[in-house]
Amino acid sequence: MKRIGISADSSCDLSAELAEQYGIAVIPQAIIMDGKTYRDGIELKPADIFRHVSEGGEICSTTAINTAEYCGVFSELRKECGALIHFTIGSGLSSCYQNAVLAANEVPGVTVVDSMNLTTGIGYLAVAAAKMAAVGMELEEITAKLEELKAHMDVSFVIDKLDYLKKGGRCSAVTAFGANLLNIKPSICMKNGTLAVEKKYRGAFRQCVRRYIEERLDAVKDRCVPDIIFLTHAACSEAVLEEAADLIRSRGIFSEILVTEAGCTVSSHCGPNTLGIIFAVKS
Repeated sequence: MKRIGISADSSCDLSAELAEQYGIAVIPQAIIMDGKTYRDGIELKPADIFRHVSEGGEICSTTAINTAEYCGVFSELRKECGALIHFTIGSGLSSCYQNAVLAANEVPGVTVVDSMNLTTGIGYLAVAAAKMAAVGMELEEITAKLEELKAHMDVSFVIDKLDYLKKGGRCSAVTAFGANLLNIKPSICMKNGTLAVEKKYRGAFRQCVRRYIEERLDAVKDRCVPDIIFLTHAACSEAVLEEAADLIRSRGIFSEILVTEAGCTVSSHCGPNTLGIIFAVKS
């Protein structure tokens, strides 16, 4: 039996390989397409969403994992560990956290962490917790360090087109039309647990990605925690990913670049050609 187990909502966007490597159990969120509910990453993949929308289908929606489902999964996971730390998508973005807390009240030995983040901002925290547990740190020390770490995550991404945000009601048709007409690519970041537009780039997506990465890293280059950086994307080309990884590598800041694909939660809201870099900064 594990001393401390780690789990996370599927919005953590960790690959199956990374989740297995660090022993992180992933709980699939629900994605609704044409009135039918699918489990993220199991019954529905981002490519399915993109194909559905490109063929004229409505944008997919997401729904929080409910308390009963959390209770069931927590109960099963607790059979394999002395204590469980679970990470949810930020409470400012979903009711997953509230539902997970209610479930934890029913299942002893479960600590729920509000990541205040999304995508691999959650994944980064889960991996950090797994590493701390592996070296024998106590539960209270791990949770205290996580509270500090989550406030120092740098999570942002750049979006090629606003079509999905428009379809999902998150920006107006006029805004989307203007952005597409002027070739504007917004950069969106997490601030205090909510999403905010930080900058707008103009030009071809590949060029905008390069400027976005350069400016994002230049802004905090002396404060980056030099262990890992996630390069997380939704349906970006290999050329874009390789250039982005080479650019990050050329800075010589991070010991490891982990390339992951965004799951259905991010993909259904942002659409294809979305790319983000996620890392931690020093306090």
